[in-house]
Amino acid sequence: MDTLDRVSETAVASFLMRLREGDDDHPPLSASSAARTVVAVRGFHRFCVREGLTGVDPAAAVRPPSPPQRLPKALSVDEVTRILGAATGAEPSVLDTRDAALLEFLYGTGARISEAVGLDVDDLDLESGSVLLRGKGSKERVVPVGSYARDAVSAYLVRGRPDLVSRGHGTPGLFLNARGGRLSRQSAWSVLRRTAGRAGITKEISPHTLRHSFATHLLDGGADVRVVQELLGHASVTTTQVYTLVTVDKLREVYALSHPRAR
Repeated sequence: MDTLDRVSETAVASFLMRLREGDDDHPPLSASSAARTVVAVRGFHRFCVREGLTGVDPAAAVRPPSPPQRLPKALSVDEVTRILGAATGAEPSVLDTRDAALLEFLYGTGARISEAVGLDVDDLDLESGSVLLRGKGSKERVVPVGSYARDAVSAYLVRGRPDLVSRGHGTPGLFLNARGGRLSRQSAWSVLRRTAGRAGITKEISPHTLRHSFATHLLDGGADVRVVQELLGHASVTTTQVYTLVTVDKLREVYALSHPRAR
């Protein structure tokens, strides 16, 4: 007990510093590794206070280091175009028509995959070019649907969905699987990966990649970050601002290649 009582907040903070900086015998730890260690130390001291082994928690105010912010992975406009073009062949099947509609919709609206597969036909208003999306916390937002997505979804509603819905039990879902039920997130993921493979895209992508690309391409095109925030359904603009870091990186690259005194 005497030993525990002698541990101070300064000692715990110094321990964290040594983890991050390393020494002659130990290499420095990454922010995530150091954070896991500090969480364990905080848990130990919290336990000791709860069990009455010591009266003070010296680690309570020592916060684990935050890992570096990871930038969203966005595809280039050319890569997205190649994927969307690979969704249908010369004689598209019913499922090809659905896949094209799904991918055009994801990129054209920036919808989360859960929002897309949760859509009902009645949530879509192709005449006005808008869709009602239900995001996290059941928050609703109306998002415009561009002409490419409208055309692809219209083709699916005429030439694809009637066939699929006849195989099931009349679900109101917009995007259906081969058995006529609502398409799952996992199946939508498979659609994108399969189509990206046909397009020759070898990098690791997911349906969320299209959402990242939607936001990044809007900002690259001059859209205001608060407009993008509304389209994405982010509660805070801080969440959306991570995409501006991607855009700044692109600006630096263009500057470095274009300006005569950039180097």
